[in-house]
Amino acid sequence: MSPVRMYTSALCPFCARAEALLKARGVTEIVRLRVDLQPALREAMVEETGRRTVPQIFIGTTHVGGCDDLHALDDAGQLATLLAAEQSTPQSPH
Repeated sequence: MSPVRMYTSALCPFCARAEALLKARGVTEIVRLRVDLQPALREAMVEETGRRTVPQIFIGTTHVGGCDDLHALDDAGQLATLLAAEQSTPQSPH
């Protein structure tokens, strides 16, 4: 399974929703980057994604976007494919 990396913050309902969907699709490990605890991570997130809101989700090296983007990908039947497709792609070192 592809590595999943998510910029997140405490008490973020969209982050919790995204994580619940990922777990429902078989993801057992999510690298959580807490932008509320480390302000430099928010700056890195904005630089990497062009977005200021959390969650920002990466599957392998693919930037999926936020919670709504993740659900749209799942609704289109593409999330499972993405989770399986990039399993050999190295994860970004953030």
